[in-house]
Amino acid sequence: MIIRPFQAVFPNFDYVTSADAFFDRVKYEYPEFKKNDFFHKAAQEALYIYQIENPQRTYNGLIACVDIQEYLNGNIKKHENTLAVKEQQQMQLMLSRGAIVKPVLLTYHNVSKIEQQLEVAKKDLPLLFETTFASDKTTHRFWEVKDGEQIQRLQELFEQEVAKTYIADGHHRTSTFALMYERMKTKGEAAPYSHLLSAFFPVSELEIHDFNRVVSALDDISLTNFMARLSSLFDIDILKDIRKPQAKHELVMFLNRECYSLRWKASILAEYADQEVVLDANLLNEKVLDNILGITDTRSDDRITYVEGRKGIDTVRIKTNKRENRVGFCLYPVDLSDLITVADRGEAMPPKSTWFEPRIKNGVIVQEI
Repeated sequence: MIIRPFQAVFPNFDYVTSADAFFDRVKYEYPEFKKNDFFHKAAQEALYIYQIENPQRTYNGLIACVDIQEYLNGNIKKHENTLAVKEQQQMQLMLSRGAIVKPVLLTYHNVSKIEQQLEVAKKDLPLLFETTFASDKTTHRFWEVKDGEQIQRLQELFEQEVAKTYIADGHHRTSTFALMYERMKTKGEAAPYSHLLSAFFPVSELEIHDFNRVVSALDDISLTNFMARLSSLFDIDILKDIRKPQAKHELVMFLNRECYSLRWKASILAEYADQEVVLDANLLNEKVLDNILGITDTRSDDRITYVEGRKGIDTVRIKTNKRENRVGFCLYPVDLSDLITVADRGEAMPPKSTWFEPRIKNGVIVQEI
């Protein structure tokens, strides 16, 4: 993997009194913020050690620019299909800002040499800055690696040891950046789009949480009929206490103010015995949302509300109980090895099937184009 240092742009914390309020606005107001000196450019090119801490754990990674050819050559793997309309939106934002205000989150198999080199580089470095967000109780910290030998060593390690990476967050930003590179190349103006701002976190520093669904689609089917059809797909048990699914292939359902455990029948799973990866989200989309409720496009159908797992299972229950025509489904988190297998095969995950931690905020580090 070819990475390079870059001349970063950072917030001017003399003008930041509320991190949540300031960084929530950066996505759309970066040009105005930059004009008014709310951001300043680093004195020289560097790499950045990046740490995100929440009440549960600390995540450590590296901020660098990655050669966009790595994506075009298939070495940066994707697991999500991109939409032209979202690429258009990203392109407009990118051009209006003249900057990338949020790194693409890339993961890779752990390399002990890289971890050791980051520790060596960080050991004698002063903390560049840190900022804390009250909304999710996270603290973001940066250390600047500007020593030429340390930068070269990290570049060599990534080129020698990291053959491929996987997009955890930022599919549309990556595809749009690559699209701009290809288009500008014909004009001889591709240089600004040749390297993409990226946050590299090894797999040990990444977590996948559940992504749940609240579906408003029971107007045309009785509860009796719905449960009867579900019973042909699942082994169903009523739960006395609400809980999340305990293993792959179990779902927890909220319906009519009751809570159920749904486990796919062996006969259903047998239909997919020839597939290396069988995802609950795919089965739910096909067997329940499509075949029973008539929802064919789970990406855009407004009858589906997606609820990220960090909001808690009680949020799914409350949202479901607000209307009688709703049913809620809680899924077990996707295993990272399944995601990597899907990406390596050049296939796509179902929409909204993964929620990654850590989460990177807009504007904490910026790459100008």
